[in-house]
Amino acid sequence: MKHSSKLYLSVALASGVLLTSCNKLGELSADNFTVTPSPLEVVAGQVPVTINGRFPEKYMKKKAVVTVTPVLRYEGGETAGQPATFQGEKVEGNATTVQYKVGGTYSMKSSFAYVDPMIKSELYARFDAKKGKKKVSIPEVKIGYGVVATSELIGRCTITASTAPDAFQRVIEQKQEANIKFLIGQANLRTSELSSLSIQDLVKILKEINDMQEERALQNIEVSAYASPDGSFNLNEQLAEKRQNVSSNYLKKQLKKISMDADVDTKYTAEDWEGFQELISKSNLQDKDVILRVLSMYQDPEEREQQIRNMSSVFTEIADGILPELRRARLIVNYEVIGRSDEQIIEQYKQDASKLSVEELLYGGNMLMEDATSRKQWYETTIKHYPNDYRAYNNLAQLAIMEGNTTAAQNWLQKALNVNSKAPEANANMAILALKNGDTDKAETLMGQASGSDTFNEILGNLNIAKGNYAQAQLNLAQTQSNSAALAQILNKDYANAKKTLSAIKTPDAITSYLKAVLAARTSDTGALKSNLKVAIASDSSLKERAANDLEFANYKSTIAELVK
Repeated sequence: MKHSSKLYLSVALASGVLLTSCNKLGELSADNFTVTPSPLEVVAGQVPVTINGRFPEKYMKKKAVVTVTPVLRYEGGETAGQPATFQGEKVEGNATTVQYKVGGTYSMKSSFAYVDPMIKSELYARFDAKKGKKKVSIPEVKIGYGVVATSELIGRCTITASTAPDAFQRVIEQKQEANIKFLIGQANLRTSELSSLSIQDLVKILKEINDMQEERALQNIEVSAYASPDGSFNLNEQLAEKRQNVSSNYLKKQLKKISMDADVDTKYTAEDWEGFQELISKSNLQDKDVILRVLSMYQDPEEREQQIRNMSSVFTEIADGILPELRRARLIVNYEVIGRSDEQIIEQYKQDASKLSVEELLYGGNMLMEDATSRKQWYETTIKHYPNDYRAYNNLAQLAIMEGNTTAAQNWLQKALNVNSKAPEANANMAILALKNGDTDKAETLMGQASGSDTFNEILGNLNIAKGNYAQAQLNLAQTQSNSAALAQILNKDYANAKKTLSAIKTPDAITSYLKAVLAARTSDTGALKSNLKVAIASDSSLKERAANDLEFANYKSTIAELVK
């Protein structure tokens, strides 16, 4: 009886196991999965993954439904990716069908929003399964590990904020011009012409130049005399020369009156066809296109004149409205306005800043002051006297960004944009703040208004790194020697240029050294890795923990352990 009882029990247990195994789907292993990339990598703030899986033969029961969910697990939490559902061949549904006898392969894409703890993480495949209406347990499977987060170093790279420029020019070229008109066939100066406002202004400028030699500098005086292109060429030549002489003599008399020693450069043009063509082009003459065609077809002056005279309907208008304007002498005074010297600007600022122009004040803040405190004072003074100019607000924001004071930067930039919503520098700097907050969409919108700002390409390059556009970022940063430029090159696998860029950075910091260590790891230079990582950690102790978990250094565990202990 005892033997038969044992036998009965054994059969019963065996039957139970058989029944249970029929109800189970069984375990899957890591061998059933391929993960790309491996390890995972952050791109544009996301951790994308492609999982290729395989259900073995006779695994997927005909009435089974299995949902596969990728899960990235890290210290303090986990993040689930996009699931995919599969079903047996006797299940009515919209999921992908897997045959029982042959099994099946599948591919699923997922993505995880990156958080810093993910740098040390593990990727699992989690299963939710049913056979008919009964829930079936399938153990989760570890299918990947860790995340390469090198692209996230962009958040620790310094971006040069944009400075609004001043338009200060110490020497400004100026020109004062006047015309003296003559009657047809005459070269005498009429009182009405000499008393014109333009002539009086020209004489006034000559006096100013003579009286204010520290602030004004004469370049030259020009007289160009003309005759209209009608009548005999020889007569016109004589007439133009006479007009030149009487006009230059008039100027020389004016110079003598104010005791000013200056030469007068003279020339004359017998027939002013160039001026004629210009006036015809600007006119409303009915046949002006025909006239312009004549000028292009005929180069001989007499032939030109005859062809135009033949157009009797329009020649009267030309004779009355065009030709009198060409019987003239042009008087031109070319001179320079000389502004304050650097020393004079600084002295005037100390005595009474209100007497400085906005350009002088901005120039002082931009160019004359070396320390941030002094620059800040100059910009604040500029705002006091010129509150409706956005540039000083922006430049105070630029200083705040350099100091890491994002709150102050935000406030100053808002004031700048209140004055000028399209200010390129203010929009560029707002984009920097958006990037610091991880808002690439806002940064991109702002950069649409930032064209022309002095650091446009640098900011755009940083934005493209944050968006995962590494090749474009490298192009944007081609003229920049910065951590960002080197990072773009490393991410774009241009290691030779990355090395050059990192070596050329004028003020290297902890991130510079860390990037050198990453580059050394990627190019199998153990010595450079060790020396640069040592410098990076000494400069910024927070990099010790990152280095300990950074998969860039996965092949150098003993070296890293020694540095971070």
